Amino acid sequence: MDDPELEAIRQQRMQQMQGGNPDQQKAMQEQRQAQEEMKNAMLVQLLDQDARARLNTLKLSKPEKAQMVEGMIIRMAQTRQIGDKLDDATLVKLLENLNQQMPRSNSTVKFDRRRAALDSDDDDDDYGI
Repeated sequence: MDDPELEAIRQQRMQQMQGGNPDQQKAMQEQRQAQEEMKNAMLVQLLDQDARARLNTLKLSKPEKAQMVEGMIIRMAQTRQIGDKLDDATLVKLLENLNQQMPRSNSTVKFDRRRAALDSDDDDDDYGI
């Protein structure tokens, strides 16, 4: 039942909807990967081992903030504000300054124990004790 011409037309339509031809998408992906490798190479040169470990931990928990910090470190290096490798204490100070500039989020997690019915005192009455 599958017509090869119909399948070819479907593939072309899917490519058009996804934003172009596969060669163009592959080239863009390779360019992003090359930029990421270049950024990582710069960070290896700019940060000592402890600072890189802290930045990687930050990437896992808050990727947006880590990207901001990476960009800030690279800009500081390009403007020659960083003379030597940044150590962990300097990175912590940089993060503290960034935290003061960023607005705080007021997200909280609330857990309603009554709805979850994890603690019910009525359980003892059901067994006739």
